[in-house]
Amino acid sequence: MRHIVSILLENQNGALSRVVGLFSQRGYNIETISAGPTEDNSISRITIVTNSDGVEIEHITKQIHKLINVIKVSILDENEDGAVEREILFVKVQAMTRPIRDELKSLCDIFHAEIVDVTPELYVLQYVNTSAEIDRFLQVITQQADVLETVRSGVCGIARGEHALHI
Repeated sequence: MRHIVSILLENQNGALSRVVGLFSQRGYNIETISAGPTEDNSISRITIVTNSDGVEIEHITKQIHKLINVIKVSILDENEDGAVEREILFVKVQAMTRPIRDELKSLCDIFHAEIVDVTPELYVLQYVNTSAEIDRFLQVITQQADVLETVRSGVCGIARGEHALHI
């Protein structure tokens, strides 16, 4: 099962590598990872998406809690209200003819995506949504144009409702 793990940790050298190392040492796969500072610059937040069963995710969280610099760990999708998650996609496509350009513009309107860079032969599209919707968008785009490059940010997530991950 897919889980979103959110971790608050001290913003120190090597803290991120210890978290990633824990996953690799134990043979757990990281689907996506994103990290950045919080409202307090001395604290970073890491969001990891992983596929594991209930026993494995419990084991993962216990092991993360033991790491130096870790302040809090939360499994966002276990919150009773759920979580809001988003990912950003940049996709570079060939747009050499007027019909392809028109179709790409139309698809961007339908999906609420943006064209963020234009050259005589290429478009760079930006799309922000859930991972599943990004997969669907990519599937549709690849049917209309040649995809040259994709970049995905990894999932960022936050708990819905009153639950908050802070010190």
